[in-house]
Amino acid sequence: MADKVFTLAELAQYDGQDGRLAYFAYEGQVYDASSIPNWKENKNHGNLAGKDITDALKHSPHGAGVIEGLPVVGTLG
Repeated sequence: MADKVFTLAELAQYDGQDGRLAYFAYEGQVYDASSIPNWKENKNHGNLAGKDITDALKHSPHGAGVIEGLPVVGTLG
C-alpha cells in the first residue's frame, strides 16, 4: 500500500473518527498513526488526523522524532 498516492481530499477521510484509520501527511509521506491511542477518535492535540501536518510538526516542540517508527502507507500527491 506504500505505493498509494493520496490527494488531500482522500487523506481527510482518514481522520481517526468513528472507527476510521488515522493517517496524516508529513513532508510528502503519508503515515498511519492508528496504533497511537490519542490519534483514535482524533483526540490528539490539534486534531491533525486526516491532514498534512508538515507545518504544524515543524513548529512543534516535539519535532519530527515523534513519527519515527510509524508505517508509511503512501505519498501525498
